[in-house]
Amino acid sequence: MKYDFTTILERRDAMAYTGVGKDLWGMSPEPPEEGRSFIPMWVADMNFATAPPVTEAVRSRLDDPTFGYFLPEDEYYGSIMRWHRERNGASDLGREHIGYENGVHGQISTAIEVLTEPGDSVFLQKPYYAAFETDIKMAGRRTAFSQLVQDGDGKYRMDYEEMDRVLRESGAKLAIFCSPHNPTGRVWTREELEKAMDVFRANDCYVLSDEIWSDIVFSGHSHIPTQLVNEWAREHVMGAYAPGKTFNVAGLIGSYHIIYNPELRRRLKRYADGTNYNKMNLLSMYAQIGAYSPEGAEWTGELLQVLEGNAEFAYDFVKNELPLLRAPKPEGTYMFFVDCGEYMKKSGRDFGDILKAGWRAGVGWEDGRIFGGEHHVRMNLALPRSLEEEAFRRLKELVFI
Repeated sequence: MKYDFTTILERRDAMAYTGVGKDLWGMSPEPPEEGRSFIPMWVADMNFATAPPVTEAVRSRLDDPTFGYFLPEDEYYGSIMRWHRERNGASDLGREHIGYENGVHGQISTAIEVLTEPGDSVFLQKPYYAAFETDIKMAGRRTAFSQLVQDGDGKYRMDYEEMDRVLRESGAKLAIFCSPHNPTGRVWTREELEKAMDVFRANDCYVLSDEIWSDIVFSGHSHIPTQLVNEWAREHVMGAYAPGKTFNVAGLIGSYHIIYNPELRRRLKRYADGTNYNKMNLLSMYAQIGAYSPEGAEWTGELLQVLEGNAEFAYDFVKNELPLLRAPKPEGTYMFFVDCGEYMKKSGRDFGDILKAGWRAGVGWEDGRIFGGEHHVRMNLALPRSLEEEAFRRLKELVFI
């Protein structure tokens, strides 16, 4: 490979390391037992260096010793339009459809404030990304859940009848949708998206589609922007994107929306502008331009090979070496959602004990209960293969014994 995905980095200020031993997101992860190294597989960023064109673009801007007020470069918008045209078929995406967001959660909060009232329900599919529920509760809204169901192969599916029932009973006028889905790793098909949009349309419900994982899709699957499914979706879906997951630049803070409906875009922009928080960082703009460059696309291609290999290793290891665990094969993202329920029944062990045993063994994983999984763990597979193999060896020999 042209790029390096094997070096084990010393991430001096990464939350994946500095957060160990602190209270975060309802968790209190414990350091590993003395003498054992720590393998970070919890915080959803990568243990790979970012793409060289990202650091080169940021470094080139540092040659100018002024960092005053600025306006977004045409190249910023052009890089986003080119990226979505070439990767997602968004042939008519224009600059006017794109707007900066100071993080996807900022966009979610704006949509909640503009499209709902205090006390209203916001629709979520369970399991879900934990911070979505936090966003809803902090805004003084309630959450209406529809459960994803697993088929005979363990693949998560949408239950359209239940979705319709939950929407009708809750009266939710806003849904937070996740495509590709975190934490299950599903990449929704066009047919699935069409059926979901039919349900939302029947219930007069706007959709905020978090597509931050849209670049990380494995062989045999394709990301289809929810907005491009049909004309209704184009007018009622807000797309949320960022380079953070793909290029490991979450710490620079820089996201963007795609909204085709001009009136909807105006309403959300007016509210976001009024908060005075939604201001682009100069260096994050250059990082975005570097990420969405032709070389950034080349680097992403190699990244996908590495991540898909890691996903296949994890899936095969669980299937063959830890058969009492259940985990669907990821179709995208670099998250792995593992169900420990059958193992708990056979072993009689408590889930909390299993979770702590992993941390003591030096495997940093996340309590899946905060994502709506009853006895699940969420694992981040974006790390050098040598660390991944060591982590799963420890799980077999020290945890699931």
